Amino acid sequence: MKKYILALDQGTTSSRALVIDEKKNVLGIAQKEIRQIYPKENYVEHDPEELFDSIIHVMKEAVEKSGISISEVVGIGIANQRETTIVFNKLTGKPVYNAIVWQCRRTVDICQRLENEGMTDYIRNNTGLILDPYFSGTKVAWILENVSGAKELALEGKLGFSTVESWLLYKLTGGKEHKTDMTNASRTMLFNIKELCWDSVLCQTMGIPMSMLPEVVESSGVFGYYNFDDHLIPINSLVGDQQAALFGQGCINVGDVKNTYGTGCFLLVNTGDELLISKSRLISTIGISYGGKVSYAIEGSIFMGGAIFKWMRDELGIFFDNDEIEVLARKVDNSLGVVMVPAFTGLGAPYWEMNARGAILGLTRGVGREHLIRAGIEAVVLQVEDLLEAIKGDIDFDFNSIHVDGGASVNNLLLELQSGISKLEIERLGVVESTALGAYYLAGLELGFWASLDDLFDQKINSDILSYEMNVEEENMLKNNWKRAIKAVEYYARNN
Repeated sequence: MKKYILALDQGTTSSRALVIDEKKNVLGIAQKEIRQIYPKENYVEHDPEELFDSIIHVMKEAVEKSGISISEVVGIGIANQRETTIVFNKLTGKPVYNAIVWQCRRTVDICQRLENEGMTDYIRNNTGLILDPYFSGTKVAWILENVSGAKELALEGKLGFSTVESWLLYKLTGGKEHKTDMTNASRTMLFNIKELCWDSVLCQTMGIPMSMLPEVVESSGVFGYYNFDDHLIPINSLVGDQQAALFGQGCINVGDVKNTYGTGCFLLVNTGDELLISKSRLISTIGISYGGKVSYAIEGSIFMGGAIFKWMRDELGIFFDNDEIEVLARKVDNSLGVVMVPAFTGLGAPYWEMNARGAILGLTRGVGREHLIRAGIEAVVLQVEDLLEAIKGDIDFDFNSIHVDGGASVNNLLLELQSGISKLEIERLGVVESTALGAYYLAGLELGFWASLDDLFDQKINSDILSYEMNVEEENMLKNNWKRAIKAVEYYARNN
């Protein structure tokens, strides 16, 4: 009998499910968009029940599309948007509040309070993270401080905290399992990545009872079972989406680099068993936890990547289909000096300016929509270049190529400009769904699809190689204009 894995990718803007066989062939894909909730300025939320319902929907649709029997599905792998925070009642299984999305900036005041209490260095040295609203810990604290009755229930041991993969596991197992894997735990600002356990000092400082926290596990194993039409399927992997993409791209060696062009952009470098604390305001994180071992990574996180184009499409209406982005941008040779700084939810790495706001500079009467779209592409490229420059200040090994994935990586112009300004060869995996692929690989290793990592990655997936030589004048103009624009945005944030 053939064997298949359901690889799930619950992301910020959509949920996806892929049916994949033992030979890495994708037989069926289903996707469903997720509603974005903006209750007030700087607040971003999801409905936790909608997240779960969307996963059930795409699982069923993907199986139907693949034409297989559910009895042939032998495992489920889950990759997820990280940092997004859900607090639920353990007695009822119901959320006490909407999921607070990683992009949400409502906890700036809590972060400021922690900074005033002298916690910045402790957080940096023990979690590898920068003190910022991006991470889960202050989101949990906000819910306990602002949702009526939540603090009392938490102190009574009746509330649970989950990131998205933990919430999906809890729901898929009918409330039997409350677990998270190390890659997701390392994004909470509550997990000590040196000791590999929850940090009691941070929990106490943020007023979070440790009874709320899930059990921490490796990324591959048997974490529970889902009853799919009377067929019990084991859940065999839990992994944060960016770490899943790192693994899915085969970046298992020290110095391997990948960048995901998704809602945000996330660039990770595998540092192996060495935990490096960045000197360039990047973050340290767990890269993967598998087979009794933990490998670390340095990460640069950008909050607005492909989401720039979603904003242009949905809010500005300057194009109507994503297929138009590259076509329109190629109609002009440059952005006519326009610089877009997409700090819609603050500036991420390496700036970490919580109060920054988006800006478009250099507008003249000659600027049209093509120039704005091209400026959006350049904004993505220049943000990633900032991360690459920061990484070079942290590590002492060279790299001349970068693995890429994510929805926006289908844009050849974007990747050409990235290659030109970064002077790197760009390798794009033939399967852009490398997040789901990473969850599939980790589940497949547990299920015995491959005997080892060498066996797994000996089976190559086709990839495209892109390179571009940018002239020095264009490179200098882009970089200089970008740096001036960043300074203007920082000035506005700090003097507002």
